[in-house]
Amino acid sequence: MSERIVAVKASDLPLHCPMPGDTAWNSHPRVFLAVAEKGEARCPYCGTLYRLEGGVAASGHNH
Repeated sequence: MSERIVAVKASDLPLHCPMPGDTAWNSHPRVFLAVAEKGEARCPYCGTLYRLEGGVAASGHNH
């Protein structure tokens, strides 16, 4: 099985897996992921790696 990597935007925050519209939306409990802290986060249930496009904002705000 290949690793699933998903690019997300600041508008997707707060990030949770599975995401709305995901074909496996009910495959495991919803878990919130702190992708803004390091620029990426991995779901502990399914192993999907989420990467924040543009990296981490210095201020923590993306307005």
